[in-house]
Amino acid sequence: MITLCLLPALWLLWFSHRYAWWRPVMSWQHPRVLMYHMVSSHKSGARFNGLRVCPKRFEQQVRWLANNGFQFFTVSELWAQWATLPEKAVAITFDDGYADNLHNALPILKKYNACATVYVVVDRHDRDWSTYKKAHHNSGELARESKLSDAEVLELVASGRIEIASHTLTHCNMATTSIADKRHELAASKHELEVLIQRPVISFAYPFGIYSAEDIQLAREAGYSTAVTTVEGIDKLQPLPDPLDLKRIKVSGKDNLLAFVMRMRGGRRGW
Repeated sequence: MITLCLLPALWLLWFSHRYAWWRPVMSWQHPRVLMYHMVSSHKSGARFNGLRVCPKRFEQQVRWLANNGFQFFTVSELWAQWATLPEKAVAITFDDGYADNLHNALPILKKYNACATVYVVVDRHDRDWSTYKKAHHNSGELARESKLSDAEVLELVASGRIEIASHTLTHCNMATTSIADKRHELAASKHELEVLIQRPVISFAYPFGIYSAEDIQLAREAGYSTAVTTVEGIDKLQPLPDPLDLKRIKVSGKDNLLAFVMRMRGGRRGW
């Protein structure tokens, strides 16, 4: 009997942790920046399925945004219009430069008249950068994942819906990289992408979300106007945030629509 009585309480605890329904809604005047990686089906036994949002679920999320009055911006557009943003402004971002950003995500963005910023690793092919953070993540899973070719990057640009931005040359771990090498990663990736797309590259994403005050200053010196982190949350319009230290809402491949909506409301998962 006691066990049966505990079941509803345990379920409520799980539900509260999973969906954070109790978290106060951040004003919709404050813009949301969403963080994605891949738009692709889950793989059996894969370590990084949390990075894979299946196309059907991604479309549910973008449709929900469009149907609920959100206006889409690239990250650079968002910051350029920060003082005059409409209510329910949102920027969709993708990290790393996976080929499915073109083949699976872009058609959905087009369907709902949305845009996005893609943070591209320049030397992205056959590189398992997960080991740069945790050496035991040596499965080669991310190295085998199909990445955007340079021609596909240009297709994204030609769509008129995608801002190409930098995610360093090699997806280095900023915490274990010398300051000279970090300067090179920031500057050279910016230059190489600009040569490729023939447009300014003015936004940056810190690999793994690992960064320090020194790295913010290095990004500023390299000529970036904005930089996004993996710090979960929603930046307020006022006081002005540092544009090189912007928060994002993480979207997991394990999120259903309710979890997505709850994150849009409060900015963070769970507790």
